[in-house]
Amino acid sequence: MAMKPFTLRYGKGTVSFDLPEEQIACVLQGKEVPALANLEAAYLRALDHPIDSAPLRYMVKPGETVAIAVSDITRVWQQNDRTLPLLLNYLNEAGIPDDNIRVIIAVGGHRQNTENEFLEICSPSVCHRVRVVNHKAWERENMVPIGRTSRGTEVAINRIAAEADRIVLTGGVVYHYMVGYGGGRKSVIPGICSLDTIKQNHLHILGPEVGSGTNPVCASAVTDGNPLHEDMMEIAALARPDFLVNIVPNLAGEIAGVFAGNWASAWWKATRMVDEICGVPIPTLADIVIATAGGYPKDINLYQSQKTIDNACHAMKPGGVAIILCECPDIREPKEFFDWFEYTDRLEMEKALRANYALAGWLAFHQHEYRDKGLIILVTREENFAYAEKARLHPVASIEYALRVAYAHCPNPKPTITVLPQGANTLPLLQR
Repeated sequence: MAMKPFTLRYGKGTVSFDLPEEQIACVLQGKEVPALANLEAAYLRALDHPIDSAPLRYMVKPGETVAIAVSDITRVWQQNDRTLPLLLNYLNEAGIPDDNIRVIIAVGGHRQNTENEFLEICSPSVCHRVRVVNHKAWERENMVPIGRTSRGTEVAINRIAAEADRIVLTGGVVYHYMVGYGGGRKSVIPGICSLDTIKQNHLHILGPEVGSGTNPVCASAVTDGNPLHEDMMEIAALARPDFLVNIVPNLAGEIAGVFAGNWASAWWKATRMVDEICGVPIPTLADIVIATAGGYPKDINLYQSQKTIDNACHAMKPGGVAIILCECPDIREPKEFFDWFEYTDRLEMEKALRANYALAGWLAFHQHEYRDKGLIILVTREENFAYAEKARLHPVASIEYALRVAYAHCPNPKPTITVLPQGANTLPLLQR
């Protein structure tokens, strides 16, 4: 029997294994797009030739204050440490001194990032030049009300951003399993919004009736009719960002595109590149799906790794098996995620979620919903097993053991297998 070798990313290393060629249904590679040959030139060109906007240098006035929203440690793949120095230099040339610039780590409802993580996210040079701060969503006294959306969400944003003369959003665009795509408006909500605003907005992830669970239109690649996304767009519009710079990664995680300009239309154009690279048609669903988040930091914890589980389920037959390779060195974070599993009844968990929404609570609730789809096996560190079991996963320490469990679960002695080498980003699209 001919065997095909695979090496997939796992934490800061890799995992290797072989599969029978005759059983491989699909390997979701996405479209190969080269990295930008000269990132600096492409980045500066995007600032000076933006989409639906004047060049950034003509939008700012000398002496103005600028707030820059930057994604947190879970998204260092955006490579802000390479691009932020370019942005600061550009603003300096336009008459904005470093003392007038503030970088806000747009953590939304995530944990606070550490000083060392600031260095990793922004680069030491940026941290030494400008003030870098964590957004603290729970500090109501540091939130400024700016309006209400048509769905009734009361919007308040970070005071530094609200009082700055200009707001610049940075980030990266990939698929997102709640709001269609990441990037763009997500730098505002949940990025720099108050906790109250985040809770009200994120309740739209649930269906209209108690017991209906997650709204099915709140999904990857879906924006039309997605109430969560649509409410986010209104929130971002109320914040009135002046400019956006988003990158799109290729399959290797390198920067393949830079999109700058109007916060909405530049982002929309970036989403089309994501579809081109990461939307992969598949001819059939598989008995077993093997997926990796893509290594650190995408598999830093189970909270982030759910994006990989979600994509894997798109390629799995009902009642099949998904093998998820995620090292999860920070699996305990956030603590409140695991607190929600104290609810043993899913309906009671949903009621509690509707009464007091928390993103960690929805992720825990959605983990219950994944169990309806099939067996989810997590290849992770042995010290993570208790946490994985609490999250309704089947933990194992090796891919070899995971495959043995998967084969035993499948009624087909020669199960079909699909592999997702970039499971956090690559979206299987079943052809009908």
